[in-house]
Amino acid sequence: MNIKGEKILVNKSAEEIYSLASQPSEFKKFMPENIDKFEADEDGFVFALKGMPEIALKMKERIPYSKIVLSSAKETLNFDLSLLLNEVSENSSEVQFTFDGKFNMFISTMVEKPLKNFIEALTEGVSKIS
Repeated sequence: MNIKGEKILVNKSAEEIYSLASQPSEFKKFMPENIDKFEADEDGFVFALKGMPEIALKMKERIPYSKIVLSSAKETLNFDLSLLLNEVSENSSEVQFTFDGKFNMFISTMVEKPLKNFIEALTEGVSKIS
C-alpha cells in the first residue's frame, strides 16, 4: 500500500522543517487535533488518536534537509512514514508525507481511508507551523 499526501508549500526553509521534524518530541506539532496520547524519546514516539490503537514509530533514516523516514516499531506491522522536503527558496519549501506499507488485502482495505485522513492531517499540521 502506497499513499502519497499532497505536496504543499510551507514558508519555512527545508533546514528549519528538518530540524523540527527530526526530533521525535517535536513531531507532536504536526499531529491531528484528535490526538489522545503522545510520548516521545530520542529514537521515536508513540501516539494514539481517539478511538484508534496506539502506533509506535521509530526514526529509521534522516537525510539532512530532504527526507525523514519513520518506521513501525512493531515487527508485526511493516510500514514507513516519510516526510519529503524540497527547498524552493531560502524561506520556503515543498513538503510531502508518504506512507508505504506491506499489508494483506483485508487490512489494506480497512486502513486505507484512516491513513489517508492521517496523512492529510499531518500535512495540515506542517502547513500551520510557525
